[in-house]
Amino acid sequence: MNIVIVTSCPSGIANSVIAAGLLEKAAASLGWNAVVECHNSVEPAKLLTVDEISSADLVVVAGNNIDVNRFTGKRVYQADVSDAIPDAKAFLQTAAAAATVTSAAAVASQQTQEKPKVSPMSKRIVAITACPTGVAHTFMAAEALEEEAKKRGYWIKVETRGSVGAKNALTADEIAQADVVIIAADIELDLSRFAGKKLYKTSTGAALKKTAQEMDHALANETVFKGSAAGASSGSSGKAELPGVYKHLMTGVSHMLPIVVAGGLLIALSFVFGITAFKEEGTMAAALMKIGGASAFALMVPVMAGFIAFSIADRPGLAPGLIGGMLASSIGAGFLGGIVAGFIAGYTAKAIADNVKLPQTMEALKPILIIPLFASLITGLAMIYVVGTPIASIMKGLTSFLTGMSGANAILLGVILGAMMCFDLGGPVNKVAYVFGTGLLASNPNVPSLPMAAVMAAGMVPAIGMGIATFVARNKFIDSEREAGKASFVLGLCFISEGAIPFAARDPMRVIPSTMAGGALAGALSMLFGCGLMAPHGGLFVLLIPGAISNALMYIVAIAAGSALTGLMYATIKPSQEVQTA
Repeated sequence: MNIVIVTSCPSGIANSVIAAGLLEKAAASLGWNAVVECHNSVEPAKLLTVDEISSADLVVVAGNNIDVNRFTGKRVYQADVSDAIPDAKAFLQTAAAAATVTSAAAVASQQTQEKPKVSPMSKRIVAITACPTGVAHTFMAAEALEEEAKKRGYWIKVETRGSVGAKNALTADEIAQADVVIIAADIELDLSRFAGKKLYKTSTGAALKKTAQEMDHALANETVFKGSAAGASSGSSGKAELPGVYKHLMTGVSHMLPIVVAGGLLIALSFVFGITAFKEEGTMAAALMKIGGASAFALMVPVMAGFIAFSIADRPGLAPGLIGGMLASSIGAGFLGGIVAGFIAGYTAKAIADNVKLPQTMEALKPILIIPLFASLITGLAMIYVVGTPIASIMKGLTSFLTGMSGANAILLGVILGAMMCFDLGGPVNKVAYVFGTGLLASNPNVPSLPMAAVMAAGMVPAIGMGIATFVARNKFIDSEREAGKASFVLGLCFISEGAIPFAARDPMRVIPSTMAGGALAGALSMLFGCGLMAPHGGLFVLLIPGAISNALMYIVAIAAGSALTGLMYATIKPSQEVQTA
């Protein structure tokens, strides 16, 4: 028998790919010839040809958001993609027995019954999601938007701007046909391709936690985007959109983080050969230290400053921002100096662009000559003669203070950083604490950083704690929450705080205090035990690198204690299912 298989899932990542592989293998075991069309956000789907559809004896659709109009006249079986994964062979056998021949009238009737409130695909939405780290919030917000659109019967395509670049990229035709554009981003993006479209801007957090409300606002929005340079001055903005200054900072941080993570892990790897092995020229340890410390960490401040300026003034701000950031590094102003340099460069470049008027024949010189030259000059002179030296003194004093910190002061800092990391689970407060930790680590990469260790320990607590809570008080959680708890536990081990977001979204008044209490305890214990960290990310897997964590055993104790407090506290204060549903 010849069959065609189409798979799709809301996130466009895991289930669609898994189901495609399982169904293709199951078809082969049954002796059937199968051609698969897998819709996912990793790579474009290879669409079925007209000949492949016409020669098929059976069409199996695993996914509810697939348009079956093109299979009119064929025997079609459609079910949710999750039904295909547990037993793919049985799923195909059920499909062969239950498939029915579709007609145009039947398709239209089925769509009307499933979506009585709106006509099929009555709205077309395109969206972009992007968060500073490009990991959890980016993809969770995308999935939330897709799920909400699916409930309403809308067509939607979400482009994710994650840490691996743009995925599921929007085409010019899709943008042209869209009724509205939703930008759920915590960083500045180039939105010039949406000029002339109705555009609504919000944050990833709002898109994830208040999806229906944000989609209603987007559809009610009548503001047409005019296509400003950096996309910041046009388009309707939701109340949850991040303030401009913070958004510019997070744009710089999002581009800086991959450099810090790569550099920190490479430095940590150099210690595999011995703590001081990098001092011997020509050795692998020296090479790793040169790549991670002398090169990657040297780029951290210039890149952050450059992209802060880029966020403010678009491409003309990049060069003066990079130059200002390099000056901040060379005079010892560190990451604080880089932040100041980025804002000086960005606002200077923007002021020149907005206020300097040239003859039309010379206008083309502004972005490539006039703005970079004068903005770089003003930023450089400001850093050398005005703000650079005071900030360098502040950084030196801060580093000395933190290096010599002990006792109650160290514990208090651990409590503050730990609570901040667990307050909004990847949001603005969390990012401030994380940037503080990575900045101090980068300022002295050869010495284990106590604040960085406290930050990462506390950041692991919320997701691990929710996993513990679902295990300890199983009867208080429904099946889907218990499954989410397992995933949350694993994400926590990887230092991804966002694993706790589904729980916080449902019950913030109990989850947030629980996570903050556990995070504060983990941060305090980490500082008390004198645990230091050489890598800015990686979670418990950094333990596999010898020397990356000082006092590793007590570091595990700090994480375990904080996670246990969060898990047990939430398991205790969470009401039973009977109370919740009463």
